Order: sequence, then C-alpha cells, then structure tokens
Amino acid sequence: MNYISTRDKQVKTTAAGAISQGISVEGGLFVPDTFPTFDKADFLKLCEMDYIGRAKFVLSHFLNDFNDEEIDYCVKGAYTGSFDNEQPAPIALLGENANLLELWHGPTCAFKDLALQLLPYLLTTSAKKVSKGKKIVILVATSGDTGKAALEGFCDVPDTEIVVFYPSDGVSPMQKLQMASQKGENVHVCAIKGNFDDAQTGVKNIFTNNDVKNKLAENNMQFSSANSINWGRLAPQIVYYVSAYCDLLKREDDYLKDGFNIVVPTGNFGNILAAYYAKKMGVPVKKLICASNVNNVLTDFINTGKYDRNRSFFTTISPSMDILISSNLERMLFELSGEDDTAVAKMQKELSEKGTFTVSDDVKAKMSELFWGGCCDDESTLKTIGDLFSEYGYLCDTHTAVAMNVYKQYVEKTGDDIPTVIASTASPYKFAASVLDAVSDQRGESEFDTVRVLNEITKTEIPAPITALENATVRFNEICEKENMLNAVYSALNIE
Repeated sequence: MNYISTRDKQVKTTAAGAISQGISVEGGLFVPDTFPTFDKADFLKLCEMDYIGRAKFVLSHFLNDFNDEEIDYCVKGAYTGSFDNEQPAPIALLGENANLLELWHGPTCAFKDLALQLLPYLLTTSAKKVSKGKKIVILVATSGDTGKAALEGFCDVPDTEIVVFYPSDGVSPMQKLQMASQKGENVHVCAIKGNFDDAQTGVKNIFTNNDVKNKLAENNMQFSSANSINWGRLAPQIVYYVSAYCDLLKREDDYLKDGFNIVVPTGNFGNILAAYYAKKMGVPVKKLICASNVNNVLTDFINTGKYDRNRSFFTTISPSMDILISSNLERMLFELSGEDDTAVAKMQKELSEKGTFTVSDDVKAKMSELFWGGCCDDESTLKTIGDLFSEYGYLCDTHTAVAMNVYKQYVEKTGDDIPTVIASTASPYKFAASVLDAVSDQRGESEFDTVRVLNEITKTEIPAPITALENATVRFNEICEKENMLNAVYSALNIE
C-alpha cells in the first residue's frame, strides 16, 4: 500500500510520510492506493477482541511501514486508561433499531478523542522514520472539539509544538474554556475574528506556502496537521465503525440480515467518510445518512450535485457543524470520480476561486446511491433533545440531536427502518445551556451552575473532565484578525 494525493496521484509516499506531512505539497489529501477488505471470518475474529485488539487489526492494514511492536505501542498508549471503563465506543440502544455509538467517553468528552489520543503516537513514530531530528509543528483549525482533543493529545509530547485557531464567537463556552485553559509547555491557542471556514482556509494557506515551509526548515521544523485532512486522524475513525459492526453481530442472529445504516452529524465530512471507508472494507452498511444543521451545504450537494458555499453562514447551537467548506469531501470526490486527480484538482480550484463546483451526472448518481442527506434547525434540535429525554430518559448533545432528527426524517420518508448506528459525537455537558433549554425552563447563573442544574434535573452523570474545568486557570486570551494568523504562528514558535 502506498499513499497518493487526491490532486496528483503521481505523488506517492508511505503511511509514515503521509502522517508526518499531513497534506501533499500541491494541497491534495493523501489516500491509500488500495484498501484492505475483510470477510465474515475476519469480523467474527474481531468480535472476540476488545477495542485495542480491533484497532490493532484494522490499523495494521494501513500502517504499511510500521512493525507490529510499533502498532502495539501506539494503540495501547492511546486507548489504555484514557476512556471510561476502558470502553472507547460503547453502544446505547434506544428502541429496537437506534444504536447510539457513544464516542465521547474520552478525556475531552468528544468523538475526536478516538483519533487524537492515537495521532501523537502515530505522528512521533512516523517522524522518527522520515523526519528524524526535526520538531513537528501541529497546525489546527477547529470548530470546537478538534482543538481541545488535539491539545490534550499533544500536550508536552517531545519534539512537537501545537498551534490551534478557533472562531472567537463560533464555539460553546465550555469548548472555549477547555482550549483556553489547556496545560502544556508546547501548546498555543488563538481565537480569530471570523468563522471556522476562515480558520481552516488560513491554516491551509499557511500549510501550502513555500516561503513559510522554508522558514520553518531554517529553524529545523516542519508542519503537520491534527485535522482530519491528516490520514493519521482519519484512519482511527474507521476503527469505531468496524467495532460497532462487531458489537451488533453479537445480537440475535438475524438482527443484521439486511445490513445496517449509519447516521453521522457532519460538517467537515471526515466522520462520515470514515464510515464509507468501513463499508468499502466489508462492513455491510446499506445507507450513509449525512446529517447537517442549517449550514446545510452538504445536504444540498448530495441532493443536487452542486456544491455551493456562497450562502449565509449561521452560528448555531451545534457549532462543530457550522462549516461551509467540507475538506474531506475531496477524498470522496476522488473515490467517486474513479481517482480522477485532474477533475478533483479542477473542482477544488473552482471552489477556492468561485465558491462552487458541480459534479458529473455519473458522480452524482454514485453519491445518491451511497448517501442520503438531511438537515434541521435549532428549534428542531432542541425538540429532539427533549423528546429523547422524555421518551427514553436519554440525554444527548446538540450534534447528536441533529443526527437523531435527520434519522427520523429518513425513516419517515423512505420507510427504511433497519438497524441503524447513530454517531453520538459529544457529551451533553459540553453544550449544557442549550441542552438544559431543551429539557427545562430552569436556568443557571453561570456555565457551571447550568451544568449542576442539568445534572440535578436529569440525574445524569457529569463527566469528570467537565467538573475539573470549573477551577481551571485561563492561559490563552489572544484574538487575531484572520489575515494575521501567520504572524500568530511565528510568535508562538518564537520565529522572527
């Protein structure tokens, strides 16, 4: 297996090269040139393993230049002692067929932990193979959860620095506090005046600026990424969909006789892309249901074949999905176009210059066959939270509620009520004010009063990482213009 670029498939590298580099020199994203496929015997064997065993098995097929000892070191380091009850991805069953895959039992209470606890191990191991002696600078744009998870994962990791940018008014108070209070001598956090797309575009521009890369090289540094543009972030996400299938296989014999669907609340398309890759590898996924909030650029794209970011941007109660430029869609376009790197490069150029592109009829047909897109607004999100709690006593966050709402839309419109895995992406306590609004008229005087009121009303457990934040010291208050992100990077790295 080699890794090739979505914009120039003549570019080839190893897993270590793809992970340490993060993004290809011309701006393309790395993808495997072949994918492993698993048969029923493989999955039955995986059923007998714990999450660590499953992760080692799946990732060993992608880490072509890692030996068994290195994979064991990385996976055990990431998933031992970091998640509640040593179960990174448990399933909660609501009714007969709604299986909520809870991905928020890690140190930052969000699904990004499943990948970002592992990425530092993958990256430092990769760097020793291809960039020995250089300091790796992790550059991150976040809509809320990636930032904290990356900061936590890379905190005080030797020979790394991490710089995180987030939209100053585009994350929840709890997400902001998580990032602003992050400990570690190698971590740097800066808000920007703008939205997530501005942060993401700024990071990409810095990544692909040759003058900047040369400046870092002069200081014995090189960039890499903790966003899901980095294959080392995306590959671990495949694992939890494989693991979920194994857990479902343990149900009654005919539970999965027709396969199962997967619903993912998504903005940047990485989480649902990982589900597609699991399907490609043999997991019997029937339909991939893409759930969006009112920033519904992906819903429109799936339904029309036209991607158009030239629209109003809304700040919502599901901020991690407030995205109009979905970076990982590029990998899906590469796949559906038959690995047509020229076509992908052209579409990405049109998106950058005009804000829109349209896929061919063939690509649209393939997309429609694989995906179903739906969206809901904040009012519907809150109602869904209240309904789930009232009916099942189950409390979910605002992003999971979007997924549940769109799941119900899908079933109503199609009649396809087979078993379904719904990605539950964050603890409700990360968005306590909105969740409390959905279940009660009571209010808290402060963010942590709100957390306590929510706990008292719902009798649900407050995650320990949330409790620990109340007395945390804020370290980072910097806000910069989006045009000044590069200066903020140089300042963090003490580069003149």
